[in-house]
Amino acid sequence: MIQILTTGGTIDKVYFDANSEFEIGETLLPELLAESNIHGGYQIRGLLRKDSLEMTDEDRARVLEAARTGGCNRILITHGTDTMAETAGVLSSLADKTIVLTGAMQPARMRRSDALFNIGFAWAAVQLLPAGVYIAMNGEVFPAGSVRKNLKAQRFERT
Repeated sequence: MIQILTTGGTIDKVYFDANSEFEIGETLLPELLAESNIHGGYQIRGLLRKDSLEMTDEDRARVLEAARTGGCNRILITHGTDTMAETAGVLSSLADKTIVLTGAMQPARMRRSDALFNIGFAWAAVQLLPAGVYIAMNGEVFPAGSVRKNLKAQRFERT
């Protein structure tokens, strides 16, 4: 069984029109998994509905506690990309679990989103990787503590 924790982020953003602010909507994760033909072997738990720039230390502690006590040794976490590396660092204390964080550069609700690919890629990664904490984005896996988001290039890269 794989525990999936959702925290919000761009993957779940909703824009109502070009002039409005965004909000974090209900997760599309069940639809994304079904579209990827993944129909079981997981439980989804919504923890937060926040942009990662708004996440606090208390929020990260909540994610850590949910991962620690969730009863699964394989955990996939959807997360906003801006502070994903910071949360991965907090989770690094859980050395006996395989934890993979992923997200999207464009909301899943948009036609040209990387969300579906990233979810499928992270699903495979969480099943195949040894214990540790990783970020899986855009076809690459990065161990926690060795990755940063390159804002200009809009991708993750090793540090």
